[in-house]
Amino acid sequence: MLSLKIKRKVAGPVAILFLFLLTGGCSSGEKLDYTIKSAKLTDVRFNDNFWSSRIETGRKVTIPHNFKQIEDTGRLKNFEIAAGQAKGDFCSRYPFDDSDVYKTIEGASYQLMLQFDPELDKYLDTVIARIAAAQEKDGYLYTARAIKNRGGKVPYDDWVRDKRWANTAYSHELYNLGHLFEAAAAHYQATGKKNLLNVALKAADMLVREFGPGKLMLPPGHQEVEIGLVKLYRVTGNKRYLDLAKFYLEQRGNAQGHKLYGSYSQDHKPVKEQTEAVGHAVRAAYMYSAMADVAALTGDQAYVQALDQLWEDVVFRKIYITGGIGSTGAWEGFGPAYHLPNASAYAETCASIANAFWNYRMFLLHGEAKYLDVFERIIYNGVLSGVSLSGDRFFYANPLASFGQHERSPWFGCACCPPNIARFIPQIGQYVYATSGDRLYVNLYAQSKGQVEVADLKVQLEQETEYPWKGEIKIKVSPEKEDDFSIYLRIPGWALGQPIPGDLYYFADKVETKPVVKVNGQEVPLNLENGFLPITRKWKAGDTIEISLPMEPRRVLANEKVKNDQGLVAVQRGPIVYCAEWPDNNGRVSNLLLPEGATFTTEYRPELLGGVMLVKASGKAYKIEKGKVISQDKEITLIPYYAWAHRGRGEMAVWLAKDEAKVRPAPEPSLASKAKVEASEGAKGAKFINDQYEPENSNDHSVGYLHWWPKKGTTEWVSYEFPVPVKVSEVAVYWFDDTGEGECRVPESWKLYYLKDGQWIEVKTADKYGVEKDKYNVVRFSPVLTKGLKVELKLQKDFSAGIQEWKVK
Repeated sequence: MLSLKIKRKVAGPVAILFLFLLTGGCSSGEKLDYTIKSAKLTDVRFNDNFWSSRIETGRKVTIPHNFKQIEDTGRLKNFEIAAGQAKGDFCSRYPFDDSDVYKTIEGASYQLMLQFDPELDKYLDTVIARIAAAQEKDGYLYTARAIKNRGGKVPYDDWVRDKRWANTAYSHELYNLGHLFEAAAAHYQATGKKNLLNVALKAADMLVREFGPGKLMLPPGHQEVEIGLVKLYRVTGNKRYLDLAKFYLEQRGNAQGHKLYGSYSQDHKPVKEQTEAVGHAVRAAYMYSAMADVAALTGDQAYVQALDQLWEDVVFRKIYITGGIGSTGAWEGFGPAYHLPNASAYAETCASIANAFWNYRMFLLHGEAKYLDVFERIIYNGVLSGVSLSGDRFFYANPLASFGQHERSPWFGCACCPPNIARFIPQIGQYVYATSGDRLYVNLYAQSKGQVEVADLKVQLEQETEYPWKGEIKIKVSPEKEDDFSIYLRIPGWALGQPIPGDLYYFADKVETKPVVKVNGQEVPLNLENGFLPITRKWKAGDTIEISLPMEPRRVLANEKVKNDQGLVAVQRGPIVYCAEWPDNNGRVSNLLLPEGATFTTEYRPELLGGVMLVKASGKAYKIEKGKVISQDKEITLIPYYAWAHRGRGEMAVWLAKDEAKVRPAPEPSLASKAKVEASEGAKGAKFINDQYEPENSNDHSVGYLHWWPKKGTTEWVSYEFPVPVKVSEVAVYWFDDTGEGECRVPESWKLYYLKDGQWIEVKTADKYGVEKDKYNVVRFSPVLTKGLKVELKLQKDFSAGIQEWKVK
């Protein structure tokens, strides 16, 4: 990072940035930038059982796994076909699949910085050679268009036009290049080689020639190229790259240059006028990150003012307790303020990573700990949920409740999340410390050794701690010589009684224990400055800071405007958000009550889920017995949210009932629930139609459902096989219909059959076969004794269909 040179004694970071903004720049030879400088990636080495193991798993498992998937799915083959080295159609699913290759290279490069691996280094050279071969002479690089121009078929043909930049709203040409630029900067910094950097610079120079005032006035549909251009500027010092990054930002909301893409792509108004987070969450957070970079590097105060308002909108109204953002899957993005459903939460892994990037940049801009509080919440919860402990299974969406319909996948058709995980995890070390003049910021706590420079003074730091499981932290400070400087310790907001900035969430219980900080055994008053405890003194080798943070489990409540969380309660301990999962709670969690006044205990289990601190709470469990609801005392076991879905599919909930009205008592077995379910080819989720979870409406995604998408207009079936012959005379079918979001509709028609002597016979009924939404469609028929029932349905033309629940009497 090209950082501003600052004298030893300086004003605060906000004051310095404000001064630069007022003066419009620095003196000759100096460059504007963040006044706070992160530690280098290699300056901090973890030696704990938390981050170090995850980084190592990333190196040994995630990176090789991603490259194998990239090869197996044809993403690398696309470069060969584009270069004319092979023949064929575009091999993978989306035109933006080039970016998965670039992101994985970036992640591999960070791993090389931490631990050089000659085999990986050599493999990257072979991958880069394929990329370079596919680049056109003037620098343009987009395998989908190159393959199309060679006569091959490509998916989403309308996105990939014959002419360059003809559909930047959807083509992802610029998005792909942004990830290429980030990968190239990382690879060059890791290896000193320019083989990928040269490809990136050639492409960037092409963009400079083709885009700008009086040239193409098109912004990217999906933001990312702006971040990549800033990184190339930092590597090369070529200001044209920074100028182009700002140009792309300035084009958003500028109808003179193009037809606006709309709020989905944050192209509904100029970025400096945007105050509300809308649209696709990943695009938004990438854009906000780029805005922060450009603000720091150009001194544009209007960007900072917009970012401050956008940040408040997200953190005060639209963020999950896990740090996830993007509540709706319909557009993978932000819903209205306070719309935070749990079981249908999208909270995409990529969005959490982008949100982390943005919040850390906000800290670099302002020097306030509240941004790091959000950052910490994201990395321990929203991000880590996205990857399995084994490092080779991933969540795309990260719901806060499940009824058994979720499990991690080794890959996705749209595989943006696994490579993003691969590049984010190895970067964690650079976020632990930061400096500004004679200030040393301690941002994160973890067992580690590090070295930073504080105003040209080398300072070694060693943290001894079992954080995040224990709140005791010892930091040994060893400057190369005795000298005056200030150490700014972040005192987490959760340790002071505020789970997250703003009033979106709050602790239900008061805890008397307060943070305690000592230097060489002497307690230091907690006189905080922007969330940090500044300790200014003459530091010498052997000085020790001791921090004790309260780690009692805390009940968390949501703002009353969050309707989805009313009557519910969550649990947090330290930075970790907890959840209840089925294996620890007799197979269900929706039937649990965590009442006011519940007592908590904790237990560390090194053999469980990679080593976790369990939280146990006194509560109740409810069930229906002989038609009546009964309850009994129950010890509720909670695990860290990030660790769920490692022991099979089943119920999970972050928010548990605190009011009886919110409990779902465990139902008695029914005829339908005891039946074996089978369905026609292509059906997904057949097991959910007899799980006895009542949908709120036909478009309820919070509970599992059966669907046949993408089949359309066909005749399909689903059947029940009973353990023994049963006498039945009524069925009730609740259709799945996602009008407004997807392509499932109620069927055109349906019929009911029963099994007799191996043959399916239509039941005798005078009732109408109903196809109404948001209700059970009941059909009564002449009683039959049978071992099987079958629903046969005709899908509407151009639409698919599905079933939420099918009951039998």
